[in-house]
Amino acid sequence: MKPIQVSMTINGQAQRADVDTRTLLLDFIRDAAKLTGTKRGCNEGKCGACTVICDGLAVKSCNMLAATADGCSVETVEGLGTLKQLHPIQEAFHKHHGLQCGFCTAGFLMIAKNLIDQGLSPDHDDIRHAIHGNICRCTGYQKIVEAISEAAQTYLPAAAE
Repeated sequence: MKPIQVSMTINGQAQRADVDTRTLLLDFIRDAAKLTGTKRGCNEGKCGACTVICDGLAVKSCNMLAATADGCSVETVEGLGTLKQLHPIQEAFHKHHGLQCGFCTAGFLMIAKNLIDQGLSPDHDDIRHAIHGNICRCTGYQKIVEAISEAAQTYLPAAAE
């Protein structure tokens, strides 16, 4: 099969690579862009570990072809904050111990950011419903819900600032 050229912006940086037409967005992010925070979990779109934001929508990157994201703007966990300055959502997860092994954390952070950017209520029931497509096998969900609730109350998305 002849490779195709795919280009997109990931965390504000232009990325371009020749890929097989069957290359997943997840593999483009990890292999071509060398950003390994996005994790491969179930490879079926059921666990949410691979969640990224593509043109303002949370997507499971293991279920999306890189070619479909050609020309798009993609945000990954590496684009949230830095070691010196965590993003407010990362701060809330740290404060509330909303992570243990960390494998699912990138997906939860990205779904939380997307939901808050869209005006998610800090109500715990609303949050539980909103994150139902992401799975954590370590913490249970209470601390994750508490972290997202606090972030929803304190984080002002860039569009609203």
